[in-house]
Amino acid sequence: MAVKMKTVVTYRTRAECPTHARTEITVRDLNVVIDEPIERGGTNLGPSPTEAAMTALIACTNVIGHKNAQKLGVDLGAMTIDANCQFDRRGVLLEEEIDLPFPEITLTVNCDTKASQEDLIRVGVETSKYCAISKLFEASGTNLTVNWVKTNT
Repeated sequence: MAVKMKTVVTYRTRAECPTHARTEITVRDLNVVIDEPIERGGTNLGPSPTEAAMTALIACTNVIGHKNAQKLGVDLGAMTIDANCQFDRRGVLLEEEIDLPFPEITLTVNCDTKASQEDLIRVGVETSKYCAISKLFEASGTNLTVNWVKTNT
């Protein structure tokens, strides 16, 4: 008998907050540290919350991109992802409330592959449908552009 996976799950965790800038979060059996740089009163033990949001987007693009590539039969080869993010800091500086803290993000997914540029575009289109973190940014109003680029000719 096949095991049916749940389609909706609940994540639960608890975070310790040893300083005003550092948050220590247990996820599964992992310890995650989100922190501020020293110049902002942190201890620089991890990315800031906003940097963590960006890294989550990059990681989600990697994971879901590879899942879609496998589904489509596309070998992505060696992949790197470059990010260019505009972040409006007025909110975190408590200067004023900001409706759109990340107005624009551009990711460039570089694939050193024998696959065609058209195949990479197909992977990108499918990835945009399923990457949960890109959906969060887009739903907030962020102008998110993800370019899938063939780097091997």
